[in-house]
Amino acid sequence: MRYHLDNFDLRIPYYKLRLHRPDLINLPEFVLPEGYHYEFYQPGDCDAWIEIEMSSKECSTYEEAIDAWNKYFAPYEPLLSSRMIFIVTDTGRKVATASAYFDVHGLDPFDSGRLHWVAVHRDFQGKGLSRPLLSKTMSMMSLLDVTHAYCNTSTRNWVACRLYLDFGFLPENVEEEIGWRIMKTLTNHPVLNQFKEIDLHEWIK
Repeated sequence: MRYHLDNFDLRIPYYKLRLHRPDLINLPEFVLPEGYHYEFYQPGDCDAWIEIEMSSKECSTYEEAIDAWNKYFAPYEPLLSSRMIFIVTDTGRKVATASAYFDVHGLDPFDSGRLHWVAVHRDFQGKGLSRPLLSKTMSMMSLLDVTHAYCNTSTRNWVACRLYLDFGFLPENVEEEIGWRIMKTLTNHPVLNQFKEIDLHEWIK
Protein backbone atom coordinates (compact mmCIF):
# COMPACT_ATOMS: atom_id res chain seq x y z
CA MET A 1 0.00 0.00 0.00
CA ARG A 2 1.39 3.40 -1.02
CA TYR A 3 0.96 6.63 0.89
CA HIS A 4 -1.07 9.59 -0.35
CA LEU A 5 0.93 12.63 0.69
CA ASP A 6 1.10 16.37 0.30
CA ASN A 7 4.41 17.85 -0.82
CA PHE A 8 4.84 19.11 2.72
CA ASP A 9 2.91 16.73 4.95
CA LEU A 10 2.51 17.38 8.67
CA ARG A 11 1.39 13.78 9.27
CA ILE A 12 4.90 12.52 8.64
CA PRO A 13 6.93 12.20 11.87
CA TYR A 14 9.38 15.10 11.98
CA TYR A 15 13.11 14.43 11.73
CA LYS A 16 15.67 17.01 10.68
CA LEU A 17 17.80 15.87 7.75
CA ARG A 18 21.12 17.30 6.65
CA LEU A 19 22.62 16.57 3.24
CA HIS A 20 25.92 17.46 1.60
CA ARG A 21 27.33 17.50 -1.91
CA PRO A 22 31.08 16.87 -1.83
CA ASP A 23 31.82 18.97 -4.92
CA LEU A 24 30.22 21.43 -7.31
CA ILE A 25 31.21 19.85 -10.60
CA ASN A 26 29.02 18.07 -13.15
CA LEU A 27 25.93 19.82 -11.85
CA PRO A 28 22.63 18.77 -13.45
CA GLU A 29 21.31 21.33 -15.93
CA PHE A 30 17.63 22.11 -16.49
CA VAL A 31 16.02 24.99 -18.35
CA LEU A 32 12.91 26.90 -17.36
CA PRO A 33 9.63 26.20 -19.12
CA GLU A 34 8.40 28.83 -21.54
CA GLY A 35 6.76 31.78 -19.83
CA TYR A 36 9.22 32.11 -16.95
CA HIS A 37 12.56 33.82 -16.33
CA TYR A 38 15.01 34.40 -13.50
CA GLU A 39 15.54 37.59 -11.54
CA PHE A 40 17.98 38.29 -8.75
CA TYR A 41 16.84 39.85 -5.49
CA GLN A 42 16.02 43.53 -5.56
CA PRO A 43 15.22 45.76 -2.56
CA GLY A 44 11.59 45.24 -1.62
CA ASP A 45 11.44 41.55 -2.57
CA CYS A 46 11.00 40.49 1.05
CA ASP A 47 7.21 40.43 0.64
CA ALA A 48 7.43 38.17 -2.42
CA TRP A 49 9.81 35.86 -0.56
CA ILE A 50 7.41 35.63 2.40
CA GLU A 51 4.42 34.90 0.14
CA ILE A 52 6.29 32.06 -1.58
CA GLU A 53 7.59 30.53 1.66
CA MET A 54 4.19 30.65 3.35
CA SER A 55 2.37 29.21 0.33
CA SER A 56 4.81 26.30 0.12
CA LYS A 57 4.35 25.68 3.88
CA GLU A 58 8.02 26.36 4.63
CA CYS A 59 6.62 28.91 7.10
CA SER A 60 3.26 28.44 8.77
CA THR A 61 2.63 32.09 9.77
CA TYR A 62 3.65 35.54 8.66
CA GLU A 63 5.43 36.04 11.97
CA GLU A 64 7.50 32.90 11.43
CA ALA A 65 8.40 34.04 7.92
CA ILE A 66 9.44 37.55 8.92
CA ASP A 67 11.49 36.14 11.81
CA ALA A 68 13.31 33.88 9.33
CA TRP A 69 13.90 36.79 6.97
CA ASN A 70 15.27 38.96 9.76
CA LYS A 71 17.51 36.15 10.99
CA TYR A 72 19.00 34.93 7.73
CA PHE A 73 18.70 37.69 5.15
CA ALA A 74 18.11 41.17 6.55
CA PRO A 75 21.63 41.48 8.07
CA TYR A 76 23.20 40.49 4.74
CA GLU A 77 20.91 42.31 2.29
CA PRO A 78 23.79 43.73 0.19
CA LEU A 79 24.76 40.14 -0.68
CA LEU A 80 21.32 39.07 -1.85
CA SER A 81 21.60 40.63 -5.33
CA SER A 82 24.06 37.86 -6.22
CA ARG A 83 22.85 35.06 -3.95
CA MET A 84 19.02 35.07 -3.94
CA ILE A 85 17.18 34.13 -7.13
CA PHE A 86 13.51 34.21 -8.07
CA ILE A 87 11.59 32.51 -10.85
CA VAL A 88 9.26 35.12 -12.32
CA THR A 89 6.34 34.74 -14.70
CA ASP A 90 6.34 36.82 -17.87
CA THR A 91 3.62 38.90 -16.22
CA GLY A 92 6.02 39.78 -13.40
CA ARG A 93 4.86 37.53 -10.57
CA LYS A 94 7.60 35.98 -8.42
CA VAL A 95 6.63 32.34 -7.88
CA ALA A 96 9.74 30.49 -6.65
CA THR A 97 12.95 31.29 -4.83
CA ALA A 98 16.21 29.84 -3.55
CA SER A 99 19.52 31.17 -2.26
CA ALA A 100 23.15 30.21 -2.76
CA TYR A 101 24.08 31.02 0.80
CA PHE A 102 26.35 30.29 3.76
CA ASP A 103 26.05 29.42 7.43
CA VAL A 104 25.17 32.67 9.19
CA HIS A 105 26.08 31.07 12.54
CA GLY A 106 29.68 30.50 11.49
CA LEU A 107 29.63 26.83 12.45
CA ASP A 108 30.55 25.47 9.01
CA PRO A 109 33.84 25.79 7.14
CA PHE A 110 34.13 28.95 5.07
CA ASP A 111 34.43 26.92 1.87
CA SER A 112 31.02 25.33 2.39
CA GLY A 113 28.06 26.72 0.47
CA ARG A 114 24.51 26.41 1.77
CA LEU A 115 21.50 25.72 -0.44
CA HIS A 116 18.95 27.75 1.49
CA TRP A 117 15.18 28.33 1.62
CA VAL A 118 14.20 26.59 -1.63
CA ALA A 119 10.48 27.02 -2.30
CA VAL A 120 7.93 27.07 -5.11
CA HIS A 121 4.57 28.79 -4.62
CA ARG A 122 1.85 26.19 -4.19
CA ASP A 123 -0.08 27.50 -7.21
CA PHE A 124 2.95 26.79 -9.39
CA GLN A 125 4.08 23.44 -8.06
CA GLY A 126 4.06 20.63 -10.61
CA LYS A 127 4.88 23.01 -13.48
CA GLY A 128 8.50 21.97 -13.92
CA LEU A 129 10.09 24.79 -11.93
CA SER A 130 11.88 22.97 -9.09
CA ARG A 131 14.68 21.37 -11.08
CA PRO A 132 15.57 24.50 -13.08
CA LEU A 133 15.49 26.51 -9.84
CA LEU A 134 17.89 24.14 -8.14
CA SER A 135 20.08 23.94 -11.24
CA LYS A 136 20.36 27.73 -11.42
CA THR A 137 21.06 28.13 -7.70
CA MET A 138 23.74 25.45 -7.65
CA SER A 139 25.33 27.05 -10.72
CA MET A 140 25.38 30.37 -8.85
CA MET A 141 27.03 28.66 -5.90
CA SER A 142 29.72 27.15 -8.11
CA LEU A 143 30.81 30.69 -9.04
CA LEU A 144 31.37 31.62 -5.40
CA ASP A 145 34.44 30.81 -3.34
CA VAL A 146 33.13 27.45 -2.15
CA THR A 147 34.11 23.87 -2.93
CA HIS A 148 31.10 21.91 -1.67
CA ALA A 149 27.57 22.43 -0.46
CA TYR A 150 25.08 21.37 2.17
CA CYS A 151 21.41 21.86 2.89
CA ASN A 152 18.95 21.15 5.67
CA THR A 153 15.44 19.82 5.28
CA SER A 154 13.09 17.45 7.11
CA THR A 155 11.14 14.28 6.59
CA ARG A 156 7.96 16.33 6.18
CA ASN A 157 9.51 18.13 3.22
CA TRP A 158 10.09 14.79 1.53
CA VAL A 159 9.64 15.96 -2.09
CA ALA A 160 12.40 18.56 -1.67
CA CYS A 161 14.66 15.96 -0.04
CA ARG A 162 14.15 13.61 -2.99
CA LEU A 163 15.09 16.45 -5.32
CA TYR A 164 18.31 17.14 -3.41
CA LEU A 165 19.24 13.46 -3.62
CA ASP A 166 18.63 13.58 -7.37
CA PHE A 167 21.07 16.52 -7.54
CA GLY A 168 23.90 14.58 -6.00
CA PHE A 169 23.42 15.45 -2.34
CA LEU A 170 24.11 12.65 0.15
CA PRO A 171 22.84 11.97 3.67
CA GLU A 172 25.16 13.55 6.23
CA ASN A 173 23.52 13.00 9.61
CA VAL A 174 23.20 9.25 9.00
CA GLU A 175 22.88 8.70 12.75
CA GLU A 176 19.33 10.08 12.33
CA GLU A 177 18.43 6.60 11.15
CA ILE A 178 14.66 6.76 11.61
CA GLY A 179 14.47 9.94 9.56
CA TRP A 180 16.37 8.41 6.68
CA ARG A 181 14.36 5.21 6.91
CA ILE A 182 11.25 7.34 6.50
CA MET A 183 12.79 8.95 3.43
CA LYS A 184 13.68 5.54 2.02
CA THR A 185 10.08 4.44 2.52
CA LEU A 186 8.60 7.52 0.84
CA THR A 187 11.01 7.85 -2.08
CA ASN A 188 12.75 4.49 -2.54
CA HIS A 189 15.72 6.55 -3.68
CA PRO A 190 18.73 4.37 -4.61
CA VAL A 191 21.09 6.60 -2.61
CA LEU A 192 19.24 5.42 0.51
CA ASN A 193 19.62 1.68 -0.04
CA GLN A 194 21.61 1.39 3.19
CA PHE A 195 18.42 2.18 5.12
CA LYS A 196 15.50 -0.17 5.68
CA GLU A 197 11.95 0.94 5.01
CA ILE A 198 9.62 1.65 7.94
CA ASP A 199 5.86 1.24 8.40
CA LEU A 200 4.21 4.68 8.44
CA HIS A 201 0.57 3.62 8.45
CA GLU A 202 0.24 4.51 12.15
CA TRP A 203 0.60 8.18 11.15
CA ILE A 204 -0.49 8.26 7.52
CA LYS A 205 -3.94 6.82 6.91
